[in-house]
Amino acid sequence: MARIPPSVAAVRQAVRRDLPPGLVLVACSGGADSLALAAAARFVGSDVGLVTVDHGLQDGSDRRALDVASWAREAGFAPVEVATVSVAGLPGGPEAAARSARYAALSLVATRVGAAAILLGHTRDDQAETVLLALARGAGPRGLSGMPRTKGIFRRPLLGVGRADTRKACAALGLVPWEDPHNVDPAFARSRVRGAALPALVEALGPAVVANLARSAERIAADSAALDALAEGALLQAYAASSGSAPGLAAEAALDVSELSGFSAAIRTRVLHAWAKVLGASGSALSHRHVVALDALVVDWHGQGAVHLPGGIRVARVRGQLVRVPD
Repeated sequence: MARIPPSVAAVRQAVRRDLPPGLVLVACSGGADSLALAAAARFVGSDVGLVTVDHGLQDGSDRRALDVASWAREAGFAPVEVATVSVAGLPGGPEAAARSARYAALSLVATRVGAAAILLGHTRDDQAETVLLALARGAGPRGLSGMPRTKGIFRRPLLGVGRADTRKACAALGLVPWEDPHNVDPAFARSRVRGAALPALVEALGPAVVANLARSAERIAADSAALDALAEGALLQAYAASSGSAPGLAAEAALDVSELSGFSAAIRTRVLHAWAKVLGASGSALSHRHVVALDALVVDWHGQGAVHLPGGIRVARVRGQLVRVPD
């Protein structure tokens, strides 16, 4: 029996560990990471489909999507879907807009075909890049946690596999990946990290830096999840102390300041972040400065006015409570 190349074995093993029962879709751009992922999922799984997204941002993107779909059908994937999206009018920069459109399209396809999960081809290198970008933004634990292995219907089985292995796997299997020009375009921050910042760190600190950054993200994510769980209970506690009723939250919920002041900063700021979302503030628009301003109403109160949150929401301290006040 011919020996399986180590790179192919590594990708297959990663997918095998993370493949749920039922229909699974692979999100495949045709790049090396998602192509290696797709090939492994088709080898390991018995019910595997594929979806490729055409963002319409590059000349020939429709042709590329059709080529990926054609390869998938020949390889035995079913169903095979091409999702065409538009990023016009979506918030954020080009990367954020494309990501929002892509995830929305993938979710719609999964719902329509009854998929149990969608596999994404992010690798250990992608995770390291994500952590560096989060550090550069001054992100907190949520940002430094990087990309989650599982979130809703989405799964990332290759977060422990290096990008070099996905390329070697494609070569060993005779697959020719598509090279996305955006990956080397210095107009994008991730491309600059990929092409310059991370290689410089590897040169200065050794190749283990990539795995170490990814491992740090995993550890921070575990700690952050534990703190979030504690904060969930603390939020209900602060609400119950304010309302005098059984725990439960509504958009008009108020929080007791004396209860909040007894929490550690790590828990209190998480409570305030979660409460702002209960009030209706968009999670994507809610920033560190909003939470800091809310926290000042608790720990640095000197009669300041209401805090303005995204969505036209105003919060003030009134008679020992944090309450939403009319616009």
